[in-house]
Amino acid sequence: MTPDGRGDDTIEDLLRELAPQVLGTLVRRGTDFDTAEDALQEALLSAAVQWPVEGLPRSPHAWLVTVAARRLADQWRRDTARRRRETTAAALVPPDQLIVPPADEPPRDDDALSLLFLCCHPALTPESQVALTLRAVGGLTTAQIASAFLVPEATMTRRISRAKRHIAEAGAPFGPISEQERNNRLDTVLRVLYLIFNEGYTAATGASLHRADLTGEAIRLTRQVHRLLPDDGEVAGLLTLMLLTDARSPARTAPDSSLVPLAEQDRRRWKSRQIQEGIALITRMLPRSLIGPYQLQAAIAAVHAEAARARDTDWPQILALYELLEQIAPNPVVTLNHAVALAMVRGPQAGLEMLSTLDTDDHLAGHHRLSAVRAHLLEMAGDHASARTCYRTAARQTTSLPERHYLDARAARLDGA
Repeated sequence: MTPDGRGDDTIEDLLRELAPQVLGTLVRRGTDFDTAEDALQEALLSAAVQWPVEGLPRSPHAWLVTVAARRLADQWRRDTARRRRETTAAALVPPDQLIVPPADEPPRDDDALSLLFLCCHPALTPESQVALTLRAVGGLTTAQIASAFLVPEATMTRRISRAKRHIAEAGAPFGPISEQERNNRLDTVLRVLYLIFNEGYTAATGASLHRADLTGEAIRLTRQVHRLLPDDGEVAGLLTLMLLTDARSPARTAPDSSLVPLAEQDRRRWKSRQIQEGIALITRMLPRSLIGPYQLQAAIAAVHAEAARARDTDWPQILALYELLEQIAPNPVVTLNHAVALAMVRGPQAGLEMLSTLDTDDHLAGHHRLSAVRAHLLEMAGDHASARTCYRTAARQTTSLPERHYLDARAARLDGA
């Protein structure tokens, strides 16, 4: 507990919220990504040590910018000869020109939003755009990003480093961009936010199933984009999808922290206000814009949210929505979920036949989700021996401890069945 009554968790949440804003401020003032991020990390470390003991400063944002600016000034004096590139050296602002904001300056949410669009610069490949934004704006570690992309950490480290270098070489300005540039980058921005949310909702690694810091950050940034583009159906669709999905969080784990699947959740524990907000948003937007994949996924989430009990779920409507989603945005994950909806309407064998089309897919072959869904459908079909084998395979494949425990428990429950 800090002297002003704040817990360490509250300080950690505040630092995560402020980090992209401070990084945006540093980049806006002419510091390159690498140097700004290094200075930011030192400032965050200092805050994590000092704030629990001394209490929060009057303006946490200004405090972080001040400390980071001092680190930049120290580096300027100490090691100009070792700057990584001449372009970086030219971009750095001399210490006597560093402007520290007054203590009462409020955090700059627009800096975080500008940073989000800068990370999606067209000079970068789509993969690099996503990776850099997850690192700079989402605050994910390189290891977490590598896990989300299913690549080695060393590969992701090189990808992020190249992305930063390309941003510097392109001379990309920081700040407001034209409407055309914004529209060109919007698809990548939404994809990035969706990945941040997904990493938080079901953490790829570790002992925790859910990371509320990441889901909260994804929702917060998506709200900002929605305020910027209130009439864009896909932005509204993504925000709705996040709200409705996150609303299930309180019911996803049992008191012993074990995973509770959707069909077994106590829906009275769902966040009713978020559900009401999400359903109202998608209901308002669907008739007003062209239908896109995020809106369709949001509509599917709304059908689940409107069912008071799992057995009341309108699976034929969900199946119809997945069929439309497969037409306009086909991908292996959509097919995976489509197979579940098909099994619920036409029986498990129909779902298993659809799953077989994914066995040679480069992204899902060998992934625990494919094995887990196959196990579930085999269990529905009464083939308990095969289902048990698939559950155990899925448990070996996942790097999430809650998911592994759940899958092992499902397999154990079928022993002797």
